[in-house]
Amino acid sequence: MTTFPNSPQLLKGALVAYWTGDSPQVISFQYNPESLSRSLEAQTAAEGDGAQSEALRLTGAPVETIKVEAVLDATDALEEGDATAASVGLHPQLALLELLIYPTSSSVVANNVLLALGTIEVLPPQGPLLLFVWGPKRVLPVRLTEFSVTEELHDSQLNPVRAKVSLGMRVLSYNDLPRDHRGYSLFLDHQTTKEALARQAPAAGQTGVDDL
Repeated sequence: MTTFPNSPQLLKGALVAYWTGDSPQVISFQYNPESLSRSLEAQTAAEGDGAQSEALRLTGAPVETIKVEAVLDATDALEEGDATAASVGLHPQLALLELLIYPTSSSVVANNVLLALGTIEVLPPQGPLLLFVWGPKRVLPVRLTEFSVTEELHDSQLNPVRAKVSLGMRVLSYNDLPRDHRGYSLFLDHQTTKEALARQAPAAGQTGVDDL
């Protein structure tokens, strides 16, 4: 038990994957990334399109991208005698993350069967609905757009035992998803939470706006 009983509980950031027909798969970060970078691009009427009255019109939620860098380390597991870590290092953790951007092998086989049967149009398989969870105020549907791994240490069998994983994500808003999709309502909830937080911001001091 901690000697500071009133200290806040450390929450783990996570990715939550909803595959069709399956229970959600929660992938918690072993260590929370030290920083998180975000960029938002406003969605406005294109320049030169429409009347002058369209200049301030917003066509939808901004396009938001998120980048984080997570560290994976098998040192503790190896010291505790974990058999999986001793046998294959971090391969399972890396595979779990990498498979988020793979179609399932079963869907690939099923599509090949359809093609062999002469099906004219075969749709590409869908990936999971992916949620980026960064505390209770930030639960966002995202699409993984960038994935890079730097394996920093290896064991004698060349299994990675320490790695940095860089993740780039694009937030999926109500512009991107149908209204009956789970992600649509999750993003709308995120926006209403943001609006409630904005109302808690300290009032500004004198700015001279009244004189304009």
